[in-house]
Amino acid sequence: MKADLFRALADPTRRAVFERLAAREMSVSELVNGFNVSQPAISQHLASLRGAGLVSERREGRRAIYRAAPEGLAALVDWVDHYRAFWPERIERLKAVLQDLPPDET
Repeated sequence: MKADLFRALADPTRRAVFERLAAREMSVSELVNGFNVSQPAISQHLASLRGAGLVSERREGRRAIYRAAPEGLAALVDWVDHYRAFWPERIERLKAVLQDLPPDET
């Protein structure tokens, strides 16, 4: 699932679609108005975002209304938090190693 999330967010158009839907719910036709791509392309982007758990859909008659599902970002937040904790420890170890090196005699 995390791979789907990263793949979905790797595309700048999909990120822009997600950001627009985070502001408010929209139909495909409303989304198309803000982009220089076709309706089928927007539908494909929405399918990718839905597959990654970043967008949900509800029906109003024949129209599909989409909204951002920010809870889908949880895996990304967890991944970033893991590495946020990982790097300071590694940097401190590197500092210790560098301090133990003899001075350069040039």
